[in-house]
Amino acid sequence: MDLDPLDPVYVNERLSKPPFVTIEGVVNIRDLGSYPTDQPGYITKPGLLYRSGEISAITDEGKTRLCELGIKKVFDLRSDTEIAKWTTPCPHIDGVEIVRTPVFKIEDYSPEMMAKRFELYASGKIEAFMELYSQILENGGPAFGHILRHVRDRPNEACIIHCTAGKDRTGIIAAILLKLAGVSDEDIAEDYALTRVGREPARPRVMARLTKEPLFATNSEAALNMFTSRSETMLAFLALLREKYGGVREYLKKYVHLSDQDIDIIRQNMLALSGNS
Repeated sequence: MDLDPLDPVYVNERLSKPPFVTIEGVVNIRDLGSYPTDQPGYITKPGLLYRSGEISAITDEGKTRLCELGIKKVFDLRSDTEIAKWTTPCPHIDGVEIVRTPVFKIEDYSPEMMAKRFELYASGKIEAFMELYSQILENGGPAFGHILRHVRDRPNEACIIHCTAGKDRTGIIAAILLKLAGVSDEDIAEDYALTRVGREPARPRVMARLTKEPLFATNSEAALNMFTSRSETMLAFLALLREKYGGVREYLKKYVHLSDQDIDIIRQNMLALSGNS
């Protein structure tokens, strides 16, 4: 069942293979490179864009590995309220700039709004996730703009994007980037679904946090529903992006205020020749 723990042997084996990357103290980290695109002979550029869960617990060894990967910038999509309630800010890492780019404002974390958001997550239904993901799209333009302009202006400077679990906010911007690069819906959905494996080592920590919330305290199934990452959910999101927002380019023009030229540059900067070309 989707909510049951995964076999630890399988998890460790899968986490040791691409697109997963090992950085001590960080879970659910993987490279968005090497995916086939709709431009013949080109793949998404390896070693440019990484996605992960929060990096607050990164170890010194993890910091060294982060720098070895050439990562110069960390985009933190978490809110100030969220950090204060559940975790800590990103630690200092020599040579790496931490950029705070919260998707939601402080007022979006009122008890009433959080209760509504938790209720949607707890249902585990695709329709509920679409409502949540629409909220991310409509609030995330400024935060996503920082990331996209980084790709536009610094195409050879690797970065990592993260929220708390590295699933929803991170999953949406990852999908936007991959779709812009011309990656198929199926491959984007597969990347999204990998969070099922990537977040497994953090399951006890996540559950401990959620049990402090009234809605989840006596309902572990609801808590686990919050962290489902089914491929069909991402396929539904990509359909929503097309049908409600006019597709990735129109979304980026309206909500992120990028020009067609900006978008074309960002797309090209995310591409690399395939080794098979």
